[in-house]
Amino acid sequence: MGYGARMLAAVLACLCVAAHASTADSVKAQADASHALASSMDARRDIVLAVTNPIEPPAMHAGSSLLGYAPSGYYGAGQRAASALNELKQHYGLHELAGWPIKALGVYCVVVEAPPGADRDALLKTLAKDERVQLVQPLQDYAVYANVSADTHHYNDPYVDLQRGFVETDAALAQKLSQGEGVHVAVVDTGADLTHPDLQGRIHDTHDMVDGDAKAFDHDHHGTEVAGVIAADADNHQGIVGIAPKSILSVYKACWYTPEKNAGAHCNSFTLAKALAAIIDTDARIVNLSLGGPADPLLDKLLAQLLSQGRIVVAALPPSGNLDGFPDNAPGVIVVRVSGRSPAPVGVLSAPGTDILTTQPGGGYDFTSGSSMAAAHVSGILALLLSVTPKLDAHAAHDLLLQNSKMSNGMLQVNAAAAVSALRNANHTTP
Repeated sequence: MGYGARMLAAVLACLCVAAHASTADSVKAQADASHALASSMDARRDIVLAVTNPIEPPAMHAGSSLLGYAPSGYYGAGQRAASALNELKQHYGLHELAGWPIKALGVYCVVVEAPPGADRDALLKTLAKDERVQLVQPLQDYAVYANVSADTHHYNDPYVDLQRGFVETDAALAQKLSQGEGVHVAVVDTGADLTHPDLQGRIHDTHDMVDGDAKAFDHDHHGTEVAGVIAADADNHQGIVGIAPKSILSVYKACWYTPEKNAGAHCNSFTLAKALAAIIDTDARIVNLSLGGPADPLLDKLLAQLLSQGRIVVAALPPSGNLDGFPDNAPGVIVVRVSGRSPAPVGVLSAPGTDILTTQPGGGYDFTSGSSMAAAHVSGILALLLSVTPKLDAHAAHDLLLQNSKMSNGMLQVNAAAAVSALRNANHTTP
């Protein structure tokens, strides 16, 4: 090889390395931006927009770059998606806040701001008619359903007798038959305290869809509470016992706390969509959604995909008691309310949700109430059932829990021991 050829090869190699580094930096920056901006999005103003996203092979035709492709500038977006988004932003004056690919739906999804002074409803109608747009909707706000109330196998966990839900569902009896071994539960919520003595080793993996702030993740209350109800460690001389202490938890932070005093945690369409899309690629059998809000086309599509894969999705009944939003309105979702003396809506399960002692950030424990905790009890019981019968489906599991509910303190509610015993008996009598 002559000197000129060697020089050309060296220049091409340098360009390739520089382009690769630039692309990698761009990808990281895009991913970081999608996290950092989630909590600053405004459900009163912003729009969720998706375009089709076929990932095409690198272009090798004349006019392509030295690497055979031109970086799109969008993390996880193919050239068609990137071009369509650029055209839409220029045409309608949209300002992009964040974007993310949703592989399960074959789309690239962005959150955008309408131009100043624009009527969002009118713009949504116009965008819906644009053939480049696969889906467009308002960014919507969601909330968790829990409020802090106040500052047996002989377990050695000191607070087990104070666990109202654990006692009322006869979880100690159920755990003689099953402790949820090997069952994977995905919790979509706030973050959770990974260092809590009762949660160490119980949370297998975490995913932050909001801000990437590990400190905020560990300090989040609601996810810590839900995780404790489901899977707090047993016989570790610490605090409490989870309903399914040997289940495997994955925590997806899609909700965050606002700075206002006593404000609950909130999520939005974008962060929840990222969490659900991520779960689609896992083996999680149970998805706990102790949250809710308005019906949402994007979230409904992802939820339908999860249900079609055989996941068992558990939702908390909204405070209104109406089944008309996400995720409670989807057929196949198991909806749970706080046990009460009045009859439950048809098909809705009842579980303990008042003054539930559970884990708190910083290694503490406290009482909390709400249908979030009721849903967490059901997710834990489902883990017990799936450990006994791994192929149990959502419909059969729902009916089993409903038919084996028992009276406790004058209220009909799910009973872990009765459900696990009935399932084992059914397995033994099946030819």
